[in-house]
Amino acid sequence: MSIAHAAADPDDELPAWSLPRDAGARIAVRNPLPARVDRRWALEGATGAGVRVCIVDSGVEADHPLVGGLAGAVAVTVDADGKTATQPDTSGDTCGHGTACAGIVRSLAPEAEIHSVRVLGGLTGSGSALVAGLRHAVTEGYDVINMSLSTTKRALGETLRELADTAYFRRTLIVASAHNMPVESYPWRFSSVVSVGSHEEPDPFVFYANPDPPVEFFGRGVDVEVAWLGGGTIRATGNSFATPTIAAIAALVLSKHPGLAPFQVKTVLSLIANNVADGGA
Repeated sequence: MSIAHAAADPDDELPAWSLPRDAGARIAVRNPLPARVDRRWALEGATGAGVRVCIVDSGVEADHPLVGGLAGAVAVTVDADGKTATQPDTSGDTCGHGTACAGIVRSLAPEAEIHSVRVLGGLTGSGSALVAGLRHAVTEGYDVINMSLSTTKRALGETLRELADTAYFRRTLIVASAHNMPVESYPWRFSSVVSVGSHEEPDPFVFYANPDPPVEFFGRGVDVEVAWLGGGTIRATGNSFATPTIAAIAALVLSKHPGLAPFQVKTVLSLIANNVADGGA
């Protein structure tokens, strides 16, 4: 605890992150949320236009008909010494997982601008690539970052937490999958991200707020038809596919109400969830 000594002028020698007297009027902001937040206010007419969504994953098959093109794509590589480099991605998806996530976002937020950061080779990848890929996405300032992946490496936890907090303060919303197994993993467990598990309902706009976190929302993720390599589709199950559903709905909210901070988007999602009173209205 730090105690500041009294000064002759109360505005002198203020502690760090303090406001001088009568400064409140200078930082006044308008409450962006109405008295009643419902789905009509949050989503009606939204298409995702103006929102940049980044898929941090295995890459994306840009010419897949269910993806409809990418606004940009990079890949993170790791050399023999463990050094990472980020460069334009000329290979696309390495296994189909990222394409599936991008296709889900496109299906729900058709006018969103989709970007890809490839950090996986197949369904696995290194922790250093994951960190470098997330750092790149945060630095680029995307509106929404979809992470349908996690790491169980505790050594990376603090770095990922710092990146998640940086994203939060820069008004980038990270939406991350809970692990499919009951293990400790990151970054979905951080309160600065939106954490997602899956449910069995077929309607992608049915989602639930969890009253008992750390998983905060449940989205459609069981027996879902998703885009896959070669322009085709498969049926798949997992929290990985629930996550872009919630990311896309968040993109719709931001499309209609640009400028909302991550905590405000999370509040809106909570208020319009199907298990919240008036949420489905």
